Amino acid sequence: MKFLLDTHALLFWVYEPARLGALALRAMADRDNQIFWSTASSWEVAIKVGLGKLELDGPVSEVIPSELLRHGFTLLPIDHAHVLAVAELPRHHGDPFDRLLVAQAQAERLTLLTADPRIAAYDIAIVW
Repeated sequence: MKFLLDTHALLFWVYEPARLGALALRAMADRDNQIFWSTASSWEVAIKVGLGKLELDGPVSEVIPSELLRHGFTLLPIDHAHVLAVAELPRHHGDPFDRLLVAQAQAERLTLLTADPRIAAYDIAIVW
């Protein structure tokens, strides 16, 4: 299967695996699955680190690429079509990063690994 990580899913996987839901944990651990990480999530992490709201074990420019490589996760670039699709989404969620992840999951037919219950209101498959 193909999955898209919500930002917190990778952070939990790396720093607090016990916080992952059982289904999310199995999906991420299964090497037969293709796991995607959005460039939008890298942007979100970079902003939170810059604001002092998040601490990593090193510079974000090293930690995120290193973790993606270590776990075999695939970077999903932000496509212009993804950005434009955000305008068509209902306003179930106000977070611009989460809305972009929803648009990417819809466009790329990916199941979103997220603990955010508000995302379940969108027309996408989610797992946690």
